[in-house]
Formats: sequence, structure tokens, C-alpha cells
Amino acid sequence: MSVDSPATPSHVTVRGARVNNLKNVDVDIPLNRLVGIAGVSGSGKSSLALGVLYAEGSRRYIEALSTYTRRRMSQSARAEVDSVEHVPAALALRQRPGVPGVRSTFGTLTELLNVLRLMFSRLSSHVCPNGHRVSPTLAVAAERPFSCPVCDEPVSPPGAEDLAFNSGGACPRCEGTGAIRTVDDSTLVPDPTKTLDGGAVVPWSMFGFNVQPDIAREFGVRTDVPWNRLSDSEKEIVLDGPEEKKHISVTSVKGVHELDFTFRNARLTVIRELERADTEKRLDRVSRFLSTGTCPDCHGTRLSEAARTPRIMLSSNDGDGDDGGMNLAEVTALPLNDVLTWAARVPDSLPEEMHALANGLIDTLQQMSQRLTELGLGYLSLDRAGSTLSTGERQRIQLSRAVRNRTTGVLYVLDEPSIGLHPANVDGLLGVMSDLVADGNSVVFVDHDVQVLRRADHLVEIGPGSGDQGGSVVATGDTADLTASGVSRLAGFLDGAEPVVVRDRADAGSLFAGGAIHLETAQIHTVHPLTVDIPVGRVTAVTGMSGSGKTTLILESLVPALRDRDPGHVTACDAPPGTTVHVVDATPIGINVRSTVATYSGVMDDLRAAYSATEQAMTDGLTASDFSYNTRSRKTSRGRPLACPRCEGTGEVSLDVQFLPDIDIPCPECGGRRYSPDADRYRRDGVSLPELLGMTVAEAREVVSGLPKVGRRLTALTDLGLGYLVLGEATPALSGGEAQRLKLVNEVHRTQRDAVFILDEPSVGLHPSDVRTLLEVLQRLTEQGATVIVIEHDLDMVANADYVVDMGPGGGSDGGRVVSAGTPDEVAADSASVTGRHLAQHCALPVCDDTSHDDHRSR
Repeated sequence: MSVDSPATPSHVTVRGARVNNLKNVDVDIPLNRLVGIAGVSGSGKSSLALGVLYAEGSRRYIEALSTYTRRRMSQSARAEVDSVEHVPAALALRQRPGVPGVRSTFGTLTELLNVLRLMFSRLSSHVCPNGHRVSPTLAVAAERPFSCPVCDEPVSPPGAEDLAFNSGGACPRCEGTGAIRTVDDSTLVPDPTKTLDGGAVVPWSMFGFNVQPDIAREFGVRTDVPWNRLSDSEKEIVLDGPEEKKHISVTSVKGVHELDFTFRNARLTVIRELERADTEKRLDRVSRFLSTGTCPDCHGTRLSEAARTPRIMLSSNDGDGDDGGMNLAEVTALPLNDVLTWAARVPDSLPEEMHALANGLIDTLQQMSQRLTELGLGYLSLDRAGSTLSTGERQRIQLSRAVRNRTTGVLYVLDEPSIGLHPANVDGLLGVMSDLVADGNSVVFVDHDVQVLRRADHLVEIGPGSGDQGGSVVATGDTADLTASGVSRLAGFLDGAEPVVVRDRADAGSLFAGGAIHLETAQIHTVHPLTVDIPVGRVTAVTGMSGSGKTTLILESLVPALRDRDPGHVTACDAPPGTTVHVVDATPIGINVRSTVATYSGVMDDLRAAYSATEQAMTDGLTASDFSYNTRSRKTSRGRPLACPRCEGTGEVSLDVQFLPDIDIPCPECGGRRYSPDADRYRRDGVSLPELLGMTVAEAREVVSGLPKVGRRLTALTDLGLGYLVLGEATPALSGGEAQRLKLVNEVHRTQRDAVFILDEPSVGLHPSDVRTLLEVLQRLTEQGATVIVIEHDLDMVANADYVVDMGPGGGSDGGRVVSAGTPDEVAADSASVTGRHLAQHCALPVCDDTSHDDHRSR
């Protein structure tokens, strides 16, 4: 007798979600579908995606493991939600993946280097002990020892691990890092007018070796004479003297002591401290005395000489000498696209019996590379240090690995996967996400890019506003459902009802009426010599594929040239006299919860001064410092500090729950307000300082009468679209777009006639309506006389610029040129510009082959 099996769940059911600003949200998320979560900045998108779906999916999976295993794994706290049913095991690909360590490269992160090591182990021409190069054979491929055909010496081909810079193939000098750290003598004695007794050698005093001058005297060094008056031999003893034991007399408060001490010269002091540096704090302290340079033995390749010996000869190389072919270091220095071209030629250079092995390895390499190239990462070299990759590049590497793992039944939560992605690579991103779904997984992504959102199977819009005005489900379904809802703020951007261009742009004839910033560069990296003109007092968008040279042009060339730092590759830079440059990026503000919107915007100092001037505070003898939540030890005249003694002004405490991860919760004594109840005694306009810090910027602006400077700052924040932020909110938790706008708060109302503002992808994390707010900010800056340059992929930002400089045509060796320059309409009409073609489609402009605007084109 058959029993009907229960129906397979089709949705994740969320009921009563209250994470952050979510207001008892009830929502169903379809399984085995591509689901997009959208909404304005601060609406609660990430709270739903990461704080509920991912947190519960990962927590429940980990709780199914043994206690022993759980103790060794990072775990999420229980989400504040009534119920989440049918949630699969979850993986998150975050907006800001962790920065890889010093041993990570693009090749190791993608595991492509593993395949290349196998190729060089099995398919190479190796060298016998007498230096004869042996042609590749099947015996080599099988890793069997064989005899050199010239001298009959036995040859033991290296295994893949023998070619790894993290293993047997590491350069002995740099231990596989490609760089060496040496002591910088100029930092040891920064003030040459000081004596040794007066602390001239900084490492001695910093690391507690205060008796070293006494020992130096025993070597005949004058310790009461300024450093710059010592002889060369005396300086050499201080810097590099021998580790000899000397008998010295040391005077302390307890009298004179006769002791034996070993001399530790200044350089050795730093080296020993570096060896002991087992924490980031210790490493930071000692790093000030070090300089980092390329390893002279391996020339930065990280590999030993033996690991650089095997070579793969291509058929175009007739001879079998050492000058033919390429070694592993040379191949990994190539961009991925060039590595694939090289690899395709390898089988033709090998004996026929080796073709099957070679083709198998090369097929694996190509399959592993497919998604990486589709995601626009083919310009990256395999030896590129992982720490130098952008957040967008690291996230796309994560995404390509997820697809390659061919999982099923997993919930993937992606936080803004389109970050740093040129419109031309969006199809590659969508293909990757679609493959995850096709393999039986569920994909939920948070994003603002309408190109990506339009392709979702299901949309969830959170809002309608930010902060307290958000946290609700506005609409769900497809684009038609959102439009039909009548309340969606996203629908108009999805169906094209909202116009693209929303600011008055300068016409081509008046673009350079205010002058130009002229820049000329020689070749650097993969960027060719350039000549570029940037119109003064306008908004210029610098566009192009990832790796096309945007950062090199602006951040590595224009910025240092304007700051008179004279980068060697800049051959000319002409700008109006007195030009100053401000770089505004999306890096988080502050490193801990003590940095808040109030402190960063500059209003906190004025508020503390205002509250210390109240009648009650003056009666109690309080000063402005008493009203700081960072003043933990100072007691007021009433006997207790105003900062909460339990959390010491952080507003939260950490609970140790033994086998589970520590949980940070709002301080139970102050409720997250950071202050003790005593602070409520001091009121201004009926409001205490803790109450004011608990208000949004917009709310606080209404209750700060009599404080014009504070009022102006809060108005500026509101004008920047940040009125929903809470004054006491910790700044490290802000999104990249929020952080960028907050950095502009002190600039928007100043005269900026001589200022150049550089914004690196300011649209990151911004809803299309928030982009319009940002455009209003940029418009205000140009009205004050500023020149604004944005490095951008967002087509709304590009379309609203006055001038566009498009780099490319591709990335890496395929880029590095100015492909097109002119007004957005001119670039959109230029068939040579990849950005232009996508811009034309976005703005519904006709594409033509007209390149008659060459007078605007930079060379």
C-alpha cells in the first residue's frame, strides 16, 4: 500500500522578522528561484537577506553538527524572528569579502595555479643534475625517475608541490612571499639632534630597552653627544654592534645595581620584535621601522630557482636551450586571457603520446576559467597579490568558485554582486546565478542594478523609506506586480517610466568654458601613454571595463600630480593655480562602535559644549568632557561618570556563551544609549543628550534651536539624503554609499572654486532614487565651483555627467587607452566604445558610426 509523500516545500516562510529595522516582516521567498531583494539605502534589505535568511540557514546547519566541530567554527547568532521554515543550508557571498593574506594570489584563490603546477610538473622540459635540458616524455608525465639521454645521470622530475611557493617551491630568501622586509635605518633615529641618553634610538625606548645606551658606553660610544655629531664608527656600533655581554652600573630609585647585560643594537632590536610580533597590534608597532621591497633572489616570483627551472616549450621554439619556452613564474605573470591562449598551444609542442594528458589538464584549466572570464576577470594576472584585488573582484572570484563546486539544495545569499561590474559583464553574472539555480539551489541577492533586478524570477521590495521609515515589505512579484502595486519606488526604474537624465548637463560647446585640467602620462602597468583633458567646474565620469586603467589614470596619476607628489610616469599636469584635491571613497568610517554619525559629522563636540553650558551642568561643575561617552574613568561631582559604567560608553556588551560564539547585545543597563541615567538630569530644550543621540538626523534638526553650527551640519546631512541616520549610530556599520556621502557633509555648502573631488564608484549600495540624491549633491558641488570626477559603472551616473572619459576597450593588456571622450550623447554614439553601446541602450539613444567628435577625444 503506497503512502503519498508530503509535498516538497516551495517557499522559505519568514514570520515576524525584527532584525535591525525590520517591522515584524512576514514574507515568502520562493525556493529554487532567482530572488532579488531591493529597496532604498537603509530600508532593511540586508537585514532580511543576511540577518534573517543567511543567519538562520547557516546557524541551523551548524547546530546539526557535533559540539566538538561547532567549537571550531564561526557561527551566527539566532535571528530575532518568530519563525523561519524550510530554509536550506546557507552560504553568503558578502559585499566586502575578507582581504586575503600575504600568501594568496589570484591564482591560488581561483585554484588555477594548482592546474598550472601540474602542467609544469608533467609536461615540462626538465634539467638533469649536469644542466642538460631533457625533452618532455611520458616518463616525466608519470613522474618516474629516468636517465638523461646526454649524460645518463638520473633525473627526478618535481611534483606539483615542489613547484608551490607555499610549499617545497618557495624561494628560501623570502619564504614564498615575493617580498622581503628590511630595517629602515632612517626610522631608527628620526631626530639626529637627540643624544642616545635623550632617546635618539626610538626602538630602544619603544620596546623597553632603556639600558642600551649604558651598554653602548662600554663600547666607547659617547651617549651624551647628539647623534649627528657621533663618528661613523660610533654610529655603526649603535646600528650593528655585536651581541656582547657587558658589565654595567644601573641607577634606580632603589640605588646602584651592578648587572651583566647583552648589547642589542638598533637593527637587531627591530628584527627580534618582528619575530615576536604575533598580533596585528605588535606588527603595526614594529612595521614603522621596516621597509618592504621585492625579493632580490626570486625577483618577486615567490619561487625558488629549482621551481623556475622546468619550462614548457611551444612549437614555435625550434631549439631546446634554456632561452626557449616559458617557466611557471613567467606564465603566472600573464593575464588569465593570455594564459588560456598560451595553454591552447601546449599540446602541439608535445609528443603525441602525451596529448591526452595535456588536453585533459588544459580542458580543466579552461573550464575553471570560463566563469572568471565571463565575469570580466580575464585581465588579472595569476600572480596578482590577493590583497590588491578590489572587493568586487574578490566577490566575483567567490561567485565563480560557488558555481564550480556544483552544489545542490543550498541557499546562496549574495550581497550586491554587481559591485564593480561593467554593464558588459552583467550577462556573465546573471549566467553564474542562473547556473546555481539550474543545479537545484536557491539564490537570493541584494542589489540596485536594474539590469540585474529585471532578470530576477521574483522581487521583494523593502521600504518604503530608510531607517524608521523602512523595514516593511512594500511589494513582491515581478516587474508588472511591482508596477501594479502603486506604491513601489523601484517599478518606474524597472519598466522605464522614470527618466534617465535628471540634471542640466553642459552642452558640448560650453564644456570647457571654465578651463581644463590637462594631464599627460607615459606608459605604466598596462596603461599606454595618455593625454586627457578634464573640464573644470563640471562632472566628469571615467568609465571602462574592470582593469581598463581607470584607477591608474585618476588615482595613481592625476591625484598625486595635483598634490605635487610628482609620480614619475606623469609627464605633464596643468591645472588652475591653487587647485586642491579631495579623494572620497566608500571605505568604512572608523574601526569600532565608538565612531558615530554625531562624532564623524562634527556635531558631537558642539553638543557636549552646549549641554555643559546648561544651568544644571554648571551647578554640578561639569565640563564638555563629562558629556563624552568615551570618558570612562572620569567621575563627575556627583561621584559617577556620565558614560555607562557597564558598557563603558559602547552601548553594547559581549556575552560569552561557551560553546557558541560570543553574542553582542544592547547594554542591559543603559539600553544601548551609552550613558548612565545621571545624564538625563541635564536637559536642553527639554531633551537630554542621550535622547538626542537616539534621534534621526531629521528629528534632531528640529530640536537644536540656538545651535546654528549644529543645525547647518544636520541640514547638510539631510540634503545628502542621510536624514534617516540615527546620530548615535556606529559609522562602521554604514554602507559604502552612506559612508561616501557622510564624508561630503562638511563640503557641500562651502565655496569650492579651486577644489577637485574624486569619487570612486559613489553609486555603490545606492538605490536608483538614491543615485538621484547623489546627483543633486554633485550638482551642488559644481554650483560652488568644484570639479567633480567620478569613477563609475552605473549608467544613470554616467548619463548625467557633463563629460565622459571611457577607457578600454577591454581590461589589462586589452585596455589602457582612452577609447572615447565627450558628452554622454557623443560617447553613446561612438561605436568604438563598449560603454557607449550600453549607455545608448540605457538611454534609448541611436547608435551610429559617427566619430566626428574627435576634437573632444583624448589621445
